[in-house]
Amino acid sequence: MRSRTPDRLCAEAVDLARAAAEEAALPGMVGEHIDAVADGDRVVTHLFACKEPGYRGWRWAVTVARASRAKVVTLDESVLLPGPDALLAPEWVPWSERLRPGDMGPGDLLPTEAEDLRLEPGYSGEDAPPPNSVVADKAPAGLVEDLAEVEDADVTTGSPAVQPAPARGSAAAVAQELGMGRARVLSRYGLHVAADRWEEAYGAKTPMAQAAPASCVSCGFLTPLTGSLRQAFGVCANEFSPADGRVVSLAYGCGGHSEAAVMPKPARPAEPVIDETIVDALSLRPERDGGSVEDSGPAEELGHS
Repeated sequence: MRSRTPDRLCAEAVDLARAAAEEAALPGMVGEHIDAVADGDRVVTHLFACKEPGYRGWRWAVTVARASRAKVVTLDESVLLPGPDALLAPEWVPWSERLRPGDMGPGDLLPTEAEDLRLEPGYSGEDAPPPNSVVADKAPAGLVEDLAEVEDADVTTGSPAVQPAPARGSAAAVAQELGMGRARVLSRYGLHVAADRWEEAYGAKTPMAQAAPASCVSCGFLTPLTGSLRQAFGVCANEFSPADGRVVSLAYGCGGHSEAAVMPKPARPAEPVIDETIVDALSLRPERDGGSVEDSGPAEELGHS
């Protein structure tokens, strides 16, 4: 049980503790003596302020002790510890939990765990997974040789990566042609997680969908997905839509809906109007010498007026 009162001789060994701290720290980085804490019978820890720029609030802790009935204080250990107001680095988080959508760049590789709940074993036509699969290391020994006996193929001892390509009529080749040659496929859990993520990003509850004149289910730019996802999602093919190239919910919508507004037809010019009641200014000259002469024009008419 620790003693509440520090041992007198150990508490007075401040110079010994400071010398140990200065030996461990950089020159001039040990500050004033803060406190002496009793860690047990005849065991005391001296605390000194740390003047390191990057360790604000940290303290040099030097522990001294003495044997029973001894008057010589000896050095136990010296270490740099954070104080109550110290700046601490955030708790370390594994990279798999720090990764966020959009963090990957060209050349980056994202390994998938063998126990990933989003995936489940698929039908590849083979008992052994591909050499580059994350579950390849867990394949039991001898599967490649057993498969070769069934397929009547030649086997080269070693990694499956150096095995000859299977014949076209083999189960693996047929599975590949049917699109079933994957070692793992999306599980039901992975399907639901993806659907929830897409619904949150481009679903009916988004502000864009709330203000849309109609939903994507009636839009001509919607390209439906295949399989079970066809019932709820599609891909937007409108280059002017904010969701162009994205998986959208059928309940999503935006102002780029194909039937949002019908463009008015251009106005046609009015038909030309011909007023047949107006006649050109033609008049007859006054009769001269018992006859009538037709006027040749306004200028001549003015000259004879």
